[in-house]
Amino acid sequence: MARVAVFHNTLDFRGGADAVCVHTCAALARDHEVTLFTASTADPGTVADRFDVGFDARVVQPPGGRALAAGLGALGPYVGPQLAARTVLLRSFLLRRVDAYDAVVSTANELSLPVPSVQYVHFPQFHLRRTDAAESGRLNPLWSRLAAPGRAELDSSIRLVANSAWTAGVVEEVYGTRPAVCHPPIDAVDGRSWDDRADGILVLGRIAPDKRTLDAFEVVDRLRARGYDLSCHVVGSAPASYREYVRTVRRTAAARSYVTVETDATRERVEELLGRYRYGLNTKPREHFGMAVAEYVAAGMLPFAPADGGQADVLAGDERLLFDGIGEAVDRIAAAIEADLRPFLPRDRFGRDRFAAEMREHLSTTLK
Repeated sequence: MARVAVFHNTLDFRGGADAVCVHTCAALARDHEVTLFTASTADPGTVADRFDVGFDARVVQPPGGRALAAGLGALGPYVGPQLAARTVLLRSFLLRRVDAYDAVVSTANELSLPVPSVQYVHFPQFHLRRTDAAESGRLNPLWSRLAAPGRAELDSSIRLVANSAWTAGVVEEVYGTRPAVCHPPIDAVDGRSWDDRADGILVLGRIAPDKRTLDAFEVVDRLRARGYDLSCHVVGSAPASYREYVRTVRRTAAARSYVTVETDATRERVEELLGRYRYGLNTKPREHFGMAVAEYVAAGMLPFAPADGGQADVLAGDERLLFDGIGEAVDRIAAAIEADLRPFLPRDRFGRDRFAAEMREHLSTTLK
């Protein structure tokens, strides 16, 4: 049994990265003593419940960590989520205690550490000026100087893992080394038969500007203008950092009788909705993986997503399901309805048992 520190800068966004975090803690706790280092207002056990994960790890926050997380969340509408800054701050706290651990597993992207580590990259957080796949931000060079891993670490003590082939390609562009790919955990979800499902579109996931939730409304508006009587149900987390955008989404939905917005639903409620609707829509280009898209597949829905990013992995590159822009999204969904296209992708491809086994193996290799 090893002493393992899991590093996750914040659980407050309650999205795909946080699902990876709690699943990783659960997977590693089977064989090791796990301590989660985070700075969050959200309770880790509550987040684990949201993703239907048993959570049995010790949790350590820096002094004032909850207040710090709340403060950064309050600043979010003005300065963004500042994930790299959160990593720098939490890393300084971890470094003072890292000698007590045999290894660190970061589920919050890459960082420099003085001990062997597995680092799960959802998207690189440092040296973003080396890629065109993201905007770097004015302070990213500073955060990179403070906490980005160096070549010697990448060649020796760090085992990089990416959530998709697309993300692995961006990591290679930034750091010159290509990580292994370990897709996030998504179990199959029971649902109604196709004929018993509602003729509507589900939009699942964090409500935020980068997710382009408002674009989904535009897609549904255009489909209805073509004569397709579709409803739209948005369900997802509403982080404090994006509260102004969430208000705009609510106002926009309120002006449409066929749109429903639901925030911070329980896992049972999410699965109920996944099993109720026929179509799932994601509108974020360059999605790093696409947890919601994978959930659509796992629930037996017909999913649609932008053609770039990790979503191409999830949808097996099928052009009937992938689009470039709102206009193509409308065309793809309309064509599927006209052709009576039914779900055809395997629902169990991304199961949690597969994820747990892969993460245990990555840690085992690192410890050796």
